[in-house]
Amino acid sequence: MKKTPMRRCLATNESFPKKELLRIVRTPEGEVKVDLSGKLNGKGAYISKSETALEIAKKKNVLGRALETEIPESVYEEIAKVING
Repeated sequence: MKKTPMRRCLATNESFPKKELLRIVRTPEGEVKVDLSGKLNGKGAYISKSETALEIAKKKNVLGRALETEIPESVYEEIAKVING
């Protein structure tokens, strides 16, 4: 039996299976991207696919602190698109 990898959502602090979370990456070049494949190179941070998690992440700047960079508004818009389908 294979063990499912668990990750913690930065905004809500809940643990979820890795596939249920959205990965945000700061690439080695310094770009911030939404990683749908989960395999991009760079420092990653996870957030759950919910509106409340996105609001908390935006308000408290948890992604910016975790990735040690400024998060552009366009990244938050892209996350919202992914969450809303």
